[in-house]
Formats: sequence, structure tokens, C-alpha cells
Amino acid sequence: MENKRKQVLSAIQPTGVLHFGRYFGAISNWVRLQQEYDCIYGVVDYHAMTMPFNPKKLREQSWDLIINLIAAGIKPENLFVQSLIPEHAELCWIFNCFTSYGQLSRMTQFKDKSKQNQENAEDAFISAGLLDYPVLQAADILIYRADYVPVGKDQEQHLELSRNIAQRFNAQVGKEYFVLPEPLWAEIPKVMSTAEPTRKMSASLGEKHNIDLFADEARIRKQIASAVTDTGPAQEGVMSAGVENLFALLRAAGRMEAHEALMENYRSGTLKYVDLKEAVAEGLVAISNPARARRAELLSDKKAVKEQVKASSARIREQARQTVREVKELCGLMNV
Repeated sequence: MENKRKQVLSAIQPTGVLHFGRYFGAISNWVRLQQEYDCIYGVVDYHAMTMPFNPKKLREQSWDLIINLIAAGIKPENLFVQSLIPEHAELCWIFNCFTSYGQLSRMTQFKDKSKQNQENAEDAFISAGLLDYPVLQAADILIYRADYVPVGKDQEQHLELSRNIAQRFNAQVGKEYFVLPEPLWAEIPKVMSTAEPTRKMSASLGEKHNIDLFADEARIRKQIASAVTDTGPAQEGVMSAGVENLFALLRAAGRMEAHEALMENYRSGTLKYVDLKEAVAEGLVAISNPARARRAELLSDKKAVKEQVKASSARIREQARQTVREVKELCGLMNV
């Protein structure tokens, strides 16, 4: 009898463009994981509401991201939209009762995002949702009884909270109901802005600070050609941040042969930045061109894409419904 494949759960917020920082940081890994695991990937629009957002644009941004994910290689049958599965919010409330305020207030990302809100506006509004979203994240993971969650080090604290909630729930109801999800450590490339290589590539910093996965070839080549290399006198034997970032992009793009050859040139002092930039541009364009063509194909029939993902969300929702029914039974709550 064939062993059942392990299940992986991950999710992404519908904010910003799908630039190469997000692609190399998560999406390319998601695509690979589909070959080995049963994968469930969510577009988590509830989470997008925890920071200032535009209600008129949120739904549009969600569908744009879904099309981009499929164009990048995610199978549509593996996708769900969080707001189409209200059981996530219901389980979040139940989990709130198994989570301490102290745990949430110590979350690093809550502190960082609260600070970001305050820096952007004097009368910044810090929502309860921003404090509570790690609990919703735990519900996202545990509702599907996921075995693994692909994470980088910046998400380790949130996964540990999910495990703590699962343990506390199991102890309270006297049953090992929730499997404790394990981290699937992802080797996330450190992709920085090519315009300011001391800062992480980000859409929020402006167009010059990110390279859109779906930008036309000429724009990608122009952005790489204008990438900052040296920003001043460098410490002897230390690679400048700009050059290091270009090598990181080359490695992330899978151009290992070019990476080794150019690294050898760097070590011998014969590296020409124009050669390094050309190799990086070739690597990014080789990824972007087929993704952009696939995106154009999907955009030609958006209705079909929406119907497909609504259907996959409905199918995935059945698993969420079953979990919530069982959780309510274990908690002594009423079931419909």
C-alpha cells in the first residue's frame, strides 16, 4: 500500500507586487514542494486587513495575486482564498481562548509593524487584529492538520506559537487531536534592493527598489544594468553589499555555472561588473519570460481562473469544516 504523502501548508498576503524577492523567498520553493507533498497554499486576505488597506482594492489585489501565483507555477487546485473559508476565523476565536496576551505582545512582528504604523502616521491606528493575527495564522495551519510549514527564521516564532496552542488545546481536551506542525526550513536567499543593497527588496520602498517578476524584459535588464555595486571604500577582503546581492540573485536564479566562473574572477580581481550584471539579467529574464507569457494567457480568461479557484476553495473548505466540527465537539460547543 502506498504511503500517504505528507501535507504542507503555507500562505501569502495579497499586498504589493510579486517581485523577485518574494518569488525567491517563498514562491519558487512552493512550486518545488508540490512535487513531493500534498500542498495547500492560501491567499490570506483576512491578514491583509491588519495593516492600513484599501477596501476597494483588496479583492482585486487578491485575484491579481492568484493569477500571478498560477503563472509562477502554483497549481490552481492547491489554492484557496481565506475569506471563502470562514472556518479559519471561527477556529481563530476558539484558539484565542488557548493563547495568552503575554505571548502575543512579545511577538517580534507585532512590535515591528506597530512601529511601522506609528512612523507612517502620528495618529496611527494599531488594530486588535494586528496583535491577534498570529492566532489566525495558527488557525490557518492547524485547521488543515498540516505536517509541515515552510518557514524562514523570521517566521519561527509564529510557528512555535502554533505548536504551543496545539499543545495547550490537546492538554485541555485530553486528546492528542492536533498534530504539532514541523518547520520545513527554507533556504531563503537574502534578496536586497538593487538600488539600495543595504535594504531588503520591497514594493513598499518604491518601484526602483523591487524587480517585478512579470516586468517586460527590457525593464528587468535596465534595472540590473543600473544596480548599485560599490557604495564607497570597501573593507579589504569584504565584498560590497551591491556585488554580494548580484551574486545572491545569480545563485537564486539557478545559474550556478556562471556564478562559479564569475566568483573566480572576483577572487582573482578580474571581475567586470558588466559581465556579472549581464549574467544576472539573463537568469532573471529566463524565469520572467515564461511566467509573463503564462500570466497573459490567464488574464485572457479571468473568469475561468476565478471559477477554478472558487471551486478549489470549496473543496479545501470541506477539510476545514470537518476540523471545526471536531474541535467544537471536543470543546463542548454546539454543532449545527
